[in-house]
Amino acid sequence: MEYYGRRRPSVFGYFLAAMFGAILGGFLILTFAPEALIQKFQPKEQPKVETKKEVVYETVKTDITSAAEEVIPAVVGIKTTKIQRSFFQNKRIQGIGSGVIIDKDGYILTNNHVAGYSSSDIVVSLYDGRETNGNVVWADEVLDLAIVKIEEKNLNVARLGDSKNVKIGQTVIAIGNPLGLTFQRTVTAGIISALNRTIEVSEGVFMEDLIQTDASINPGNSGGPLVNTSGEVIGINTVKVTSAEGIGFAVPVNIIKPIIDSIKRTGRFETPSLGIKAFDKNLAGYFEFKIQKGIYVYDVLRGGPAARAGIKEGDIIIAIDDREVNTMMELKEEIYKKGVGSTCKVTIKTPVGTIKTVDVNL
Repeated sequence: MEYYGRRRPSVFGYFLAAMFGAILGGFLILTFAPEALIQKFQPKEQPKVETKKEVVYETVKTDITSAAEEVIPAVVGIKTTKIQRSFFQNKRIQGIGSGVIIDKDGYILTNNHVAGYSSSDIVVSLYDGRETNGNVVWADEVLDLAIVKIEEKNLNVARLGDSKNVKIGQTVIAIGNPLGLTFQRTVTAGIISALNRTIEVSEGVFMEDLIQTDASINPGNSGGPLVNTSGEVIGINTVKVTSAEGIGFAVPVNIIKPIIDSIKRTGRFETPSLGIKAFDKNLAGYFEFKIQKGIYVYDVLRGGPAARAGIKEGDIIIAIDDREVNTMMELKEEIYKKGVGSTCKVTIKTPVGTIKTVDVNL
């Protein structure tokens, strides 16, 4: 039987329809799906957080910085005028040096060659900017030490240490005003190079029992303190060897303690004396003489304290009040503690080796 009317689709027709649908579907997907998928799966943008970098400043604190911070406010500048007298005319000489305040009542320790009895118009510059006049209340040319008094309040004071405890190799700092007041309170560091040094400062004039240091000491530093790492003054800078680098000297501070005590108590210090000329083993080398211990007496003042007690030329002083003495500085310290008018026990060794003790009225 044959049917007439609508024609039955062929297999090829179905294939074309499927192909058209696939192409159309793919076009629609490629056109609209990526944007939707991107919006759905794209990670959300995180809010920006600004971070500030913290800068840490490290403060370096050492024994040297601590000692310098403690002592610098007590260091002063000293300007003086000295009259140099000659047959033809008198000349005014300006001088500048350093000093250190050692007592709240205004006592300043410095060198005799900075501010001695021959100085006038002494002007002291303090750490806080004040300038004030000073007066010399004591000076010793041999020790090269002097004490200047100022009438000021609210003073920074340095502590005095024990110069007998100083050891070779320990760290020290020197503070002063090198090259005038342009570089005020300059700090230089070094070590203790040697102890009990004796130097000849002029023909026949010696400075004895000095502390040697390689901390830089320059003109203007004179009178400034030599300080240990505990912030204690152990010496007063006095001189350097100009023919070599790194060789400076300071006077041990212990010698000044009985002097300060006397001045504060009585207003003055009268220097006691045994009435002898003597030297220790450090000075003996200058005279080509050898001595192992004690103080060698090479001259006795007629009618003096030692002569009256029976001490003779050639005797060796080995102790004062049972305290052993081996340097001229130690000898002076002991008799300075006693004072004029006191009696001390002096132990001596005679040239024949006899040991005896005598009482000496100073």
